[in-house]
Amino acid sequence: MKRFHVHVHVEDLARNIDFYSKMFGAQPARVEADYAKWMLDDPAVNFAISTRGHGHTGLDHLGIQVDNDADLAAMKARAEAADLSLIDEGATTCCYARSDKHWVVDPQGLPWEHFQTLGSIPVFREAEPAVVAAGADAADASACCTPRVTGKPIGIPVKSVGSSCC
Repeated sequence: MKRFHVHVHVEDLARNIDFYSKMFGAQPARVEADYAKWMLDDPAVNFAISTRGHGHTGLDHLGIQVDNDADLAAMKARAEAADLSLIDEGATTCCYARSDKHWVVDPQGLPWEHFQTLGSIPVFREAEPAVVAAGADAADASACCTPRVTGKPIGIPVKSVGSSCC
């Protein structure tokens, strides 16, 4: 199964948990001090919110979550065959989870995360991100998992995207 992924940065986590719980008719599957995630089946979506946007609220990134290695490999092969530049993080930790992932960036500069969740971890992130574009400072690197895109680091004309998290 593939699940659409949306991550939004919010200012007030409790207020947004209340809003989205009412809107989805469901409580989050995971809640932390800076993060909440709903794993909905109808529609099939992994919807996450966090306060890790460093003052930037709104849409952070989109993605596709897969259940198995074969689907993730197929998505990566499709991106490579289409000559889409990608950032391959491989095995990593972020957003209270262990995962295998890669990223592509659309022509508007919006990052798309393709990932398979492999397990849960008790902290937001265990280590520094594998990929951080030039210009990202250490605080951004330790707090976030979406590669910070500035200029054309992966060969696609992109707008600057703030640092972010899953």
